[in-house]
Amino acid sequence: MVTGRSKAGKPMSPPADTPGLPPYMGLSPDAALADLGPAAGTGDFARLATACAKGRDDLAARGLDDRGQRQLRLFSTWEITRYLIPVAQAHFRRVLKANPDLPQGRSETEGGAKWFTLDEVLTLRAHFAAEGSKAKPYLPFRPEGLPAKIVAVANFKGGVGKTSTAAHLAMSAALDGYKVLVIDLDSQGSMTSIFGGRVADEWGTVFPLLARHYARHMQSENRLRASRGEAPSPLDDTLSEALKLGAGDLIQRTHWPNIDLIGAQLNLYWAEFQIPVWRMAARGWKLWEALTESLAADGVLDRYDLIFLDTPPALGYLTINGLAAADILLVPTGASFLEFDSTGRFFDMLQSTFGSIEDSENIAARALGRPELRFEWDAVRIMLTRYDASQQAELAALMQAWLGRSVMPERQEFTALIGQAGEQVHGLYEADYRDFNRETYIRGRETFDATYAAFKRLVIGIWRRDQQAAQGGVT
Repeated sequence: MVTGRSKAGKPMSPPADTPGLPPYMGLSPDAALADLGPAAGTGDFARLATACAKGRDDLAARGLDDRGQRQLRLFSTWEITRYLIPVAQAHFRRVLKANPDLPQGRSETEGGAKWFTLDEVLTLRAHFAAEGSKAKPYLPFRPEGLPAKIVAVANFKGGVGKTSTAAHLAMSAALDGYKVLVIDLDSQGSMTSIFGGRVADEWGTVFPLLARHYARHMQSENRLRASRGEAPSPLDDTLSEALKLGAGDLIQRTHWPNIDLIGAQLNLYWAEFQIPVWRMAARGWKLWEALTESLAADGVLDRYDLIFLDTPPALGYLTINGLAAADILLVPTGASFLEFDSTGRFFDMLQSTFGSIEDSENIAARALGRPELRFEWDAVRIMLTRYDASQQAELAALMQAWLGRSVMPERQEFTALIGQAGEQVHGLYEADYRDFNRETYIRGRETFDATYAAFKRLVIGIWRRDQQAAQGGVT
């Protein structure tokens, strides 16, 4: 086929509907050149970044109220009694009528359904727990005197639903009545955007906690130097500033009354370069303990029930800190060969990384007669996400057979409801069911409800084990 020219001499592309000819054949080099445009330079990255920022702000603004803030939707009596407080609607209404001091909700029309804020739902749940049947699970299981459980959601394979899984588990736990902290360790800041966080620079991220941990190590080293009559190593301005900050200075409230956030933004990636510099200057600094010990020292583990860590899609220093801090490791992956293969390599890298840390530390530990370092997690589970039963059932069954209980049996399906919620810049549980057919809503959230049920079963089993161990019972 010959590509002609217009009367003006401009190259003409071949017709797209040429019978029998694939669209990649017969392309004109001159026409391709005319469509190409100029070469790109570094300045074009800035232009594209600015355009994306404007678009992101525009999309995010669609979820804001008149004050420019994120606002969590209301919950109807039907939704509360079906999903949040296990009572019949008629009994729920009788309790409200008999207790006028309780939140009464609001109707959008005369005699219409009552709608409540999540704050009000939490108040009502507490009332039913105190006054209702002791046989009903109005409040989620949470042993007294035990610290929060830290949950890291990690995989270095992109596109497996890592951030959305972490966000929806956090929202599920909040709806269930748990007090939740979300920590975004990914400098892309997607989790921060989901919860409407605003972070100006790295000083609003976890970076100060890591820097403070290193600074305190250097202070300890300087005390040893002083005892030996040696000159101390000075702390630079970054470390001196970090010593003034705690987790409380970084935690933000979100539009969810029982979800708080330590956010992230692009500058957090600087930590990936700074941490190895600190490590080279102080080989004795246990960098993998920085996040864990900082959260514990600031009382964060006593203020929350569950802490979710959204990690970067790479096994860098931030991910190592997150995984070392975690009690539970969740690894989302799709039921495809490439994702399964990548997940296997991820576990291989985890073994290599944490095994090498143990080996290195334990050489000195054995020489000095100290306890050896051993990383341990309460549970490690693989979660199948974005699952298509019509296409992936066989491979999912094989993965379950190969990996056993390490694969959670629930499959997180991708439904139309999930896709529409994402387009509207909010999580699934933030979607108002009136925007969908009610049956579509019920079916759409079933997959995430089942995922959360499996996750909650895992958590409360671990808490029960810890509780029995603390009481000297069966471990």
